[in-house]
Amino acid sequence: LAVESLLGLRLEGDKLRLVPCLPVSWPGFKLRYRYRDTIYHITVVRDESAGVEHSDHVIPLIDDRVEHRVEVRIR
Repeated sequence: LAVESLLGLRLEGDKLRLVPCLPVSWPGFKLRYRYRDTIYHITVVRDESAGVEHSDHVIPLIDDRVEHRVEVRIR
């Protein structure tokens, strides 16, 4: 529960919603997420130069048994 709250992970059907609430000192984080038989390597990076700030990010999930790499940039 603490990890889900801090990292802001929420599974919504076949989508993973990220609403990170990171401490200011954290540059980001990496996680390995398994959706059924498929592995997602997710990197969240703090990027102050990113354009418009989004409060959440949605990753569509597909169970195709192929490893996926996703990078999410947050302000």
